[in-house]
Amino acid sequence: ELPPFLAGFSEEGNPVLYQTDPAGTHSEWKAQVIGGRNAKTLREFLEKNWEEGMEEEKAVRIGVQALLEVVDSGSKNMEICVVRFGGKKDIMKEEDVDAIVKDIEKEAEEGKTKTSGTDE
Repeated sequence: ELPPFLAGFSEEGNPVLYQTDPAGTHSEWKAQVIGGRNAKTLREFLEKNWEEGMEEEKAVRIGVQALLEVVDSGSKNMEICVVRFGGKKDIMKEEDVDAIVKDIEKEAEEGKTKTSGTDE
C-alpha cells in the first residue's frame, strides 16, 4: 500500500506537501515520489531540480520529466493536477501535458545531437 500525499497551502499562502504512513506519522516535503523501482533516482532528480519559489510552469515540467522516467506512452498515461492557493485544483488537459512531453523530448534529442557531434 502506498502512503498518501496531502497537498495544500499554509496560512501564509505557501505550498505544503505532506506524506503520511499507516502508523499516522507524517513528513513534510518540497517534492516527493513514492513507489516503483526508480523512486530513489526520481527523488534525487527532484532534489536536484527543485528550487525555492519556482514558477508553476517549471514545477509542472519537472514533474512531467520525472514521470517520463517511469511511464510508458508519454502523456497518454499521465494525469497532472495543479493545486493552487485558495483550493483551486486543475487537472491538465492531455494535449497540454503532451506539449510539455514533446518539448522535453525535443530538448533531449537536441542534447544527444550536440553530444554526439563532439565525439568525431
